[in-house]
Amino acid sequence: MSSQNKTKTDDDYSNVHIVNPFVHKLKLENTFDKFKTAVLTVVLLPVRVLIICILLVIAWGLASIGLYGLTMEDLQTKPMSGWRRKFQSLTAMSMRAMFVAGSFHNLKLIGKPASPKDAPIVVVAPHSSFFDSIVPISVGAVPCCVLAKIETSSLAFFGKLINFTQPIYVSREDPNSRQNTIKSIIERANSKLDWPQIIIFPEGTCTNRSCLITFKPGAFYPGVPVQPVCIRYPNKLDTVTWTWEGPGVLKLLWLTLTQIQTACEIEFLPVYVPSDEEKKNPKMFANNVRKVMAKALDVPTSDYTYDDCRLMTRAKELNIPNAADIVEIERLNQKISIDQRHIEENILATGRINSKNCYVSLSEFAKLLEVAPNDVSTKLLFSLFRKDNEENIDFRDYLMCAIFLNRTSVPAIQILESISKLYETKVDYVETNTSTKGLLNTDGLLNVMKHAMPLTSDDCTAIFTQLDKRNQKLISFYDLQEWLSSKPEHSHLFKATDLPTKRKIQCDQ
Repeated sequence: MSSQNKTKTDDDYSNVHIVNPFVHKLKLENTFDKFKTAVLTVVLLPVRVLIICILLVIAWGLASIGLYGLTMEDLQTKPMSGWRRKFQSLTAMSMRAMFVAGSFHNLKLIGKPASPKDAPIVVVAPHSSFFDSIVPISVGAVPCCVLAKIETSSLAFFGKLINFTQPIYVSREDPNSRQNTIKSIIERANSKLDWPQIIIFPEGTCTNRSCLITFKPGAFYPGVPVQPVCIRYPNKLDTVTWTWEGPGVLKLLWLTLTQIQTACEIEFLPVYVPSDEEKKNPKMFANNVRKVMAKALDVPTSDYTYDDCRLMTRAKELNIPNAADIVEIERLNQKISIDQRHIEENILATGRINSKNCYVSLSEFAKLLEVAPNDVSTKLLFSLFRKDNEENIDFRDYLMCAIFLNRTSVPAIQILESISKLYETKVDYVETNTSTKGLLNTDGLLNVMKHAMPLTSDDCTAIFTQLDKRNQKLISFYDLQEWLSSKPEHSHLFKATDLPTKRKIQCDQ
């Protein structure tokens, strides 16, 4: 099944690529950057951390005083006024100073912030970093109200800082959380009281700023004027972007705090007043505001959503290959109608792919899936699985993605059962009444178990020995399933998810 001859058709995919808004790669490319970072880590980082801690304590102290004597009900029912409002302003100043101390002393404000009366809601995009929290404290004299999980209100230190903004709380325990949150936004946005503006990041998740993904309609249900705010980080080295796949929080903090300066631009666009039609259709309102912001940012829009991130997270938890590209794989499968024909299921059932013939070229890939090799979508799909510009791909990687996409809502154990078919050991006879299908050796067990939990080779061998009671050097998947079900710590493998069984997503034409 593996072809060594490079054809013109096989080479065409080298000219196609896909931009994934949920991936960010960060590397110190040259020796100078590495040397500078090392020196500033020793010389500058400790000083900045000390100053930030002092300012954070000051902000916390101001918030604690401002919250004195107030109940949670008070925070939700009436805005602060008088001396408490002044303390809110002082807290915002302390937080802004904290950003300046942390390298954000090159903050550029473009345009004019609207008053809460003219625009009760501020929508900010693109949302790409926890550093975007600089916006709520830069919009006006007092920090904007934010949306916050109810659990944050009881955090030992940061809880008071969050509470002092009088956020709209979201409770995951409440089955009507979405409806109640929208109701709270509508009530506060239309209130006659002197509430601060509500600030919302309508994308709902972080991206790498390569496009604007679908706006969630929550900010647009009230049907009130909104002020779009665009945020940019025009830096040579991007140390702020925090996406689904990429550097973690600590690395980004370290690299940002060891920069001489971090540039940030916040652009306040003109207030967007919805039409009567948009007031009745929040999704239309959200989409039209997104178009305005995309034009100002000079980036395209994309139909990626927050739910796509949930799908990628589920794929990553199960260690599915190419988890970061799983949405694009789903999109391309739908474009070439593979998802409707269940061809992968037939390949899996017939055992046509194994460790000896799993590496395929583009033409062989297309033949297996019964699609045209010169189709752009086929080439894009194939290119997603290429590693280090190698000519062929491991078709099992694609099959695992297909297995996952066809079973997004089922318990993980069912996905593991299908994956196990890729690693079965073919035998003619074993001394047991068990079928010779679905048998795994130690390597097969290790390949299956890596999709359930992190295991060392020794751990896997110990499990295999425990299950191989007849000492046949083979076990069945059903033996493994029974063993997993007897362990409470693996109960999550037997629980279904709330992801849709089959998603229909919009495919770009």
